[in-house]
Amino acid sequence: MKIQFLGHSCFYIEEGSFKALIDPFITNNPQANGSPSDFNDLTHIFVTHGHGDHLGDAVEIAKNCGATIITNYEIACFLGDKGLSTHPMHIGGRTKFDFGIVKMTPALHGSGIETEKGLLYGGNPCGFVIEVHGKKLYHAGDTGLTMDMHLLEIENIDIACIPIGGNFTMDIEDAVRAVDFIQPKEVIPMHYDTFPIIEADPTIFKEKVHNTKVIILKPDETYEF
Repeated sequence: MKIQFLGHSCFYIEEGSFKALIDPFITNNPQANGSPSDFNDLTHIFVTHGHGDHLGDAVEIAKNCGATIITNYEIACFLGDKGLSTHPMHIGGRTKFDFGIVKMTPALHGSGIETEKGLLYGGNPCGFVIEVHGKKLYHAGDTGLTMDMHLLEIENIDIACIPIGGNFTMDIEDAVRAVDFIQPKEVIPMHYDTFPIIEADPTIFKEKVHNTKVIILKPDETYEF
């Protein structure tokens, strides 16, 4: 599976015919170098919660390429009203798709959707365990440290994407604990340095993590596992 970091919490993943974006925050993302129009052949988009730096360009991209958006029920309803293809899930749900298996995991955060008419309820924030051809990727979404992460150890995660920026999510210290709970083979730090309030040094995170390989990706860099 190929994974490309697009800045903040946005990743492009590809395995065979499966091509997807997770939290497609590209427009107004100071770390992103591309544009929504670059993604015209996606099969799926994953949205962890309703905040603008995660829901991002999901509507525009899905309209352009017809990708199915996998997200929680409330956001799926919001997007469905815009004529988009969606697959709603909720926390703890596990579903088989043509490309593999997806499990929606808990995240401790908010999920309000900003609209011209005000803030809409965006359901429960989440993360995803995405399994394709026997390879498992865990994207934590925006979350604080939670004991529920212990349960992910039995999933045998190949690679985990974990926030480290603090303030809105886990900081480095708690992210290190999360890795210890999850025990993934490899981990990619995310959700840091996009804005001054979430500045963090991923090399410090790397120094503190033991028994798991830390992969620090710069925006646009790819990694295969």
